[in-house]
Amino acid sequence: MQPSTAPKSRAKRLSDAISPIWFVPLLALLIGLWMVIHAITQTGPIITLSIQSAEGIQAGTEIRARSVKVGEVNRVELSDDAHSVFIKARLNPEYEHLLGQNARFWVVKPRIGPEGISGLSTVLSGTYIELLPDMTEDEPIKTFDVLDQPPIALADANGLRIGLDSDSASSLSVGDPVIFKGYTVGRVESSTFDPKERKIHYDIYIFHEYRDLITQNTHFWLTSGVNFTLTSEGFKAGIGSLETLVSGGVTFEVTDGVDPGPTVAENTRFRLYNDEDDAKQGSYNQYIEYVVMVDDSVRGLIEGAPVEYRGLRIGTVTALPWHIKSLSDNNQQGFRIPVLIRIEPQRLQPVVTDEDLRNTRQRLDAMIKHGLRASLVTGNMLTGALFVDLSVVDKPSPYQPQLYDGKPVFPSQPGGFSQITGKVSTLLDNLNSLQLGSVVGNLNTTLKNTSDMTEQLTRTVKGLNDVMASPTFQQLPADIQQSIRSLRNTMDGFSQQSPTYRELQGTITQLNQLLRNAQPAVRKISDKPNALIFDGGNAKDPQPKAHP
Repeated sequence: MQPSTAPKSRAKRLSDAISPIWFVPLLALLIGLWMVIHAITQTGPIITLSIQSAEGIQAGTEIRARSVKVGEVNRVELSDDAHSVFIKARLNPEYEHLLGQNARFWVVKPRIGPEGISGLSTVLSGTYIELLPDMTEDEPIKTFDVLDQPPIALADANGLRIGLDSDSASSLSVGDPVIFKGYTVGRVESSTFDPKERKIHYDIYIFHEYRDLITQNTHFWLTSGVNFTLTSEGFKAGIGSLETLVSGGVTFEVTDGVDPGPTVAENTRFRLYNDEDDAKQGSYNQYIEYVVMVDDSVRGLIEGAPVEYRGLRIGTVTALPWHIKSLSDNNQQGFRIPVLIRIEPQRLQPVVTDEDLRNTRQRLDAMIKHGLRASLVTGNMLTGALFVDLSVVDKPSPYQPQLYDGKPVFPSQPGGFSQITGKVSTLLDNLNSLQLGSVVGNLNTTLKNTSDMTEQLTRTVKGLNDVMASPTFQQLPADIQQSIRSLRNTMDGFSQQSPTYRELQGTITQLNQLLRNAQPAVRKISDKPNALIFDGGNAKDPQPKAHP
C-alpha cells in the first residue's frame, strides 16, 4: 500500500492569530476612557448666580470661601427679561459639598456701613465673589441669589435668628446693632415691608454666645442716639453709643420683676416697640378696663398717660375719646368725653393670676362705694400734660354702677381748673356775705375815738406841766411832787414830740389810707363778685351761634 497524500491538519495557537498591532488601538481606547472618567470626576459643578448688577464681575473672577479660591466665573449673561444678570460659574469638585440650602454668595468690594469699613483689599486685587458655605444638605444646590450686602453671620453660623414686627416706619437698616445693656450682641440682617399687613418685618441675628439671652418675655424697642421726652412725669434725656448715634439700633431687655421664661426657638417673632416705655407697657398684659366720663377739657391728656393713686402709678390711659359715638346709645347725660383706662396690677406685683384680677376688681368696686373718684390733674405745668388721678372724696355724690359700651364706668369728679374755679367762687361768696360796710364804719369810729383820746392826753400833759411850774407845787411834800413828776413823765410819752405819739399817729394814718384804698375794691366785689378773676370791663357775654 502506498502512503496517503492528503494534507494533515495542525492545531493553531490563539497568540499566532492576534497580531500585536491590535494592542495600539486598544491602548488608545483605554487611555481615552480614562481621560473621560478623569475629566468627569475632576470637573466641579456648574452653578448659576442671579444678581441685579454685574459691576466688577467678569469671566475669570474668583469665587472664594474664607479667602481660599473654590471656583471661578465662566461667563456673565443678561437674563431674558433684562431685569437681572446670570453668572455661570464652576466650583472645584472637592468643594461641591459646600453648596447647601443656606449657602450664601455676595460680591466683595469696598463698603462703608454701620459695622465699619470692609473690602479695602479689593482696591488692589480686584472684586471677587465670597461664599458662605453650608454643608447641611445631602444634595448640592445649583442656583443661588447673590446678596446685596454681606451677611451678618460670617464667623458665627450657629447663632439665633429671630424676627421683629413693627407697625410704623423706623430708621433701622441692615447691619444696625442689637444691643443688650450697652453691648452689641447681634445685628439686623434684613428688612421687608408687607403692603397687605402694612407692617415692617426685620430679621435679626443674635451671636451664638448670646442666644440664651432671648427668652419668651423679652421685649425689643428702637434705640436712637439721643432720647428726648417731655411728659407729665417730667423731662427725660439720654445719649446712646456713638454707633447708635449715627445709625440707630435695637435694644432688648426683660422687665424688672418679670419671669424671663424659657429660651425661644429659631425664627420666633417679637413685636418691635418704639421706645423703652412702650416696651415696658407691653409687659403688663393682665389688666382691668374702666371708662372714665370726663366733664372737663381733655387737652393735655394723651394715650399712654399714667393713672395714679396717691402718686403711685397703677394704670395707663389706653384710648381717648373712646367710642364717642356711643354716647347717645348709652343715654349718657351731657356731652362728656369717654376715656378708656387700664388698671394694671402687674405694676405692683410681677405675677398676677385670674384670681388676683377678680380680687382687684372687687377691691376697686368697694373703694368706689366709699368715695373713690377719678379726676384730671396737671402733671407738668410747662407742657400742660394731664394724668388721671384716683382719690377718695370726703362727701361723694351717690353713684350707681353703670356700663358704657360694655365697659364699667369709673365715677369721676371735676379736677384741675374746675376745682380752682369752684374754690374761687366759694371765696367770692364768702366775701360777698361779709358786712364790710359796717366793719369799715366801726373802724372809722374807733380811729376817731383814738384821735380824740390823744388830744385829751395832750391837754392833760400841758395842764400837768403848768401845775408843776406853779409856786404852789413847790410847797407840796416831796412824795407828792415825785408822784406828779412820774405822772408827767408818763404823759410825756404821749406828747406830740414823743416817739410813741409819732408811731401811733403813723399807724392811724396808714389805717386811714388803707381804708380809703379798700373802699372802691369792696364796692366792686360787692357789685360783681367775679371781678377778682375776670376783667372788670363791661364787655357783653358772647352769644352762641345758631344751629344752621
